[in-house]
This record gives sequence, C-alpha cells and structure tokens, in this order.
Amino acid sequence: MALPVYLHALGMVNALGAGVAAIAEALARGETPGMGPIATRTGTAFAGSVTTPLDHAPPAPLAHYDCRNNRLLLAALAQIRPEIDAARERFGAERVGVVLGTSTSGIGAAEAAFAPHAREPAGARFDYRQMEIGTAATFAAAALELRGPAFTISTACTSSAKALVSARRLLRAKLCDAVVVGGVDSLCELTLQGFASLESTSAVRTNPFSANRRGINIGEGAAVFLMSRETGPVRLAGAGESSDAHHISAPDPQGVGAGLALRAALADADVSAAAIGYVNLHATATLKNDQMEAHLMARVFPEGVAASGTKPLTGHLLGAAGASEAGLAWLALARNELALPRHWWDGEADPSLPALDLIGDVRHLPRDPARRYVMSNSFAFGGSNVSLILGH
Repeated sequence: MALPVYLHALGMVNALGAGVAAIAEALARGETPGMGPIATRTGTAFAGSVTTPLDHAPPAPLAHYDCRNNRLLLAALAQIRPEIDAARERFGAERVGVVLGTSTSGIGAAEAAFAPHAREPAGARFDYRQMEIGTAATFAAAALELRGPAFTISTACTSSAKALVSARRLLRAKLCDAVVVGGVDSLCELTLQGFASLESTSAVRTNPFSANRRGINIGEGAAVFLMSRETGPVRLAGAGESSDAHHISAPDPQGVGAGLALRAALADADVSAAAIGYVNLHATATLKNDQMEAHLMARVFPEGVAASGTKPLTGHLLGAAGASEAGLAWLALARNELALPRHWWDGEADPSLPALDLIGDVRHLPRDPARRYVMSNSFAFGGSNVSLILGH
C-alpha cells in the first residue's frame, strides 16, 4: 500500500485576502476586494489583485531577489513559518524539500526595470535572476534555510497542482520527510497582454459556464502547504495526471486527456465518483474550456456532484491556480463549519452544455464520511491535465 501523505498547514494570499481566516470570511460574505479594473499600458483590464500590504522582504543576503512575485510567496510562507521551522528542527534542513509552481516568476520586475531604459541598459539595480522561471523554489529554500531537494515546475495552469503531486513522490520515495509545496504568480504585462492577444480575456467579471461567458480575468497570488507523511487534518488521497497534447492553447473538445486524469485520481484514491462531495472546477469561462469541462463532468459524474468555479473570486492565478484552488478545497475539509464556495455567475446557463450542479446557495460537504472527498481540477495549455482528490 502506498504511503499516505498529509497537508498540515496552508498559507494563502490572493484577491480574497491574506490568510485562511480572511479568505474564509470573504468566501462566506461573497466579497472579493481585489477583483476589479486595473490600468495596463494599453488601457484597462479586469483582474484579481492582491490588495493587502506585502511587508515581508527577503532577508538581507537575498535582497537581490526582492520583487512582487517573491513578496507574494513570502507573505504566504510567513503564515505557516512556525510549522516549517518546526519541521526543519525535527527532521533536519536536509530532509525538508521545496517544490513550487509558477508561470511568471519575476517577469513583472523585469518589465518595470526595462521600461525606463528602452534605449539604454537596465542598470545595476535589477538582478536578472529575479525573472528566471526556476527561481521560486531555490529562493524559498534559501529564505527558509532548507537544504532538501528544491525545484520549480512550470506547466502553465497546472504548475502548482503538479507541484503537489511531485512533492508526494518525494515523500513516498523517502527522499524527504516534509515538503513545502505550492505555487505563486504575479500580475504582469506579459500575461495580461498575451491572453488579450489570444482574445481570451473578459473586460468584466469572468462568468464561467454562462451563455454570456467571454473569457478569463488574470489574477495573482500564492498558496503554500506543509506536506509530510505524519497524520494531519487533510490527506492528499489521490492524484491523476495526463497530457493529451491536442493543441498549444485549445483543449481537446472531447476532453479525453482530462478524463484520463480525473479517472486516474479516483483510482489512485480508491474511491468511486459517488464519494466526491465537491469539485472545484477549472472553469476559465472561455468558450472552449467550459464546453470541454461541462461534457467531461457529465461523463465522470453522471449522477451529478456539487461544484463551483472560484476564478471569479480570485482571478485566474495561472501557475498558482492549482495550489490555490486545492487550498480552497482544503478549507472545506479542515473547517467543517465553512460553506462550500459558491459559483459566481449570472445564472444564465448555456443551453448547449450539460447542466451541472453549480452551488448557488449555502451548502456544506455531506456528513456521510464515505462522501467527504473533494476534487480539484486543472487543465493547461499544451494539454497538461491534473486532478487532485483530498480527504480526511
């Protein structure tokens, strides 16, 4: 039997707020303080911004890594720093790893540094290492004084979901006794303008599964867990990965690869679809993704399942989306009194899509222990698919 692994503590910052308490309260109120229009170099975009102060700066020896992306990461890490420090003391720094997902790294810092110097060098203040895609994990390991395996995964919107799966492998192989795992991404012109050029963004709040859906809102944030083999409040019960490589940016319309990931996760958790009490949908509100996902859900859950897409509340966090949405699923299990996230939309269902049980009222996980599993799904450019199942 495979060794079980547990998610002990969660640090999170996004458009809903900073910290699990603030985020849980915002979810309960249905308020999203960080969602709204922001200025870009070509106009405005509707996005999910972190509005809480980012007061945590890198320690002095790592000051050259000071950028918004790393400050978001430090803000999330600070929330679980006592648990991380305790793990380092108990197991030794060499036995605690770091696995993070990102898609932007410090690109926003590079844009800010280059803008005033369009005709001359960027100058000594900017350190190019800030924008290296693999920086996040090695920076976090140094800041946390950890010396175990540390690496960054970048597979677009599945990055931090895949980080959770990779961290579990490190623990099961007994290469680590604990792993700091999650993801981080920050708003930058590259992603805002890039998705706009693909005609994938919406000028108003994203509207998943609606007949009126127009696209995504980019967001920023970080979510980090401490994972170990020691028994904890929430278990990573199952995981499934696949790559259908259908198209560089469009999903397979039939969702064949995505279906493989969902069914692999169910098999890995050794549960049936009927055991899932809640699904956090990928729900990007793009025409093609929602179409694929609706048909996929109808096939895998023919009897229906309570579900919601949370990107209207946070924006699409890209490389941090998988861990952040798994974090919202973690909250549903770790805090029994917390209602499941509602599905924010205009309520006008697309008649061409199968009807889903989208949460519109106050609902909680079923009391039946056999149905207290939650699933979180992530689908990325290039056909990368990940499904995670959490349980007690």
